[in-house]
Parts: sequence; C-alpha cells; structure tokens
Amino acid sequence: MTGATIDLATFTELQDAAGADFVKELVQTFLEEAPAMLSALRDAAASANADAFRRAAHSLKSNSLTFGALTLGAMAREQELGGLAAARQSNALDALALEYARVAAALTELTHG
Repeated sequence: MTGATIDLATFTELQDAAGADFVKELVQTFLEEAPAMLSALRDAAASANADAFRRAAHSLKSNSLTFGALTLGAMAREQELGGLAAARQSNALDALALEYARVAAALTELTHG
C-alpha cells in the first residue's frame, strides 16, 4: 500500500536531506493541517470563492508532492487548475479526501513504523 501511495524515492530523499526526525515533524504538521485544507476547498466551492479554492488546492498540492504523495498532488493540481468547475465534477472533492486518508495512513506508517 505505501509504495503505491507514497513515492518512496522522494520520501527517502527528503529524509536524507532534512533528517528523519525533522521529516517526522513535517509529516505531523501536514497531517494536522491537510484536513483544514480539504475543508477550505469544500467551503470555497460552496461559496463560489475561486481564489480561496485555488489557494487551498495549491497548498495541498505542494505539501503532498513534498512527501512523494504523487497521486494526491496530481489530484490537487487538477483542482487548482480546474478551479470551481473542477470541484463541481462528480465526487471530485470526495475522491481527494479519500486519497488524503490513504496518504495519511501511509505517512504515519513510514514515520512511526
């Protein structure tokens, strides 16, 4: 599961560059902040706030790619580039939240064993 959810080469490079302990802290921060990003996406879509929607999608994309969560990053990029129209696609934000749950589990496994 972890290999498909997290690109292990990217994650290992990050650990080598920043140190495993610091990456563990970064992951914890991401796991605390990402649900708020997902909530901000939903709120922005509901209120038709295109700028807030793009910002939240951009933040989620950037953070995801940092850890090697390539699928989540790509999905967030689609939302960022597609804007509110992308959010209106059937289940787009639900799929994003589901992929985040997979990423959260994989990152937890990688950092806590």
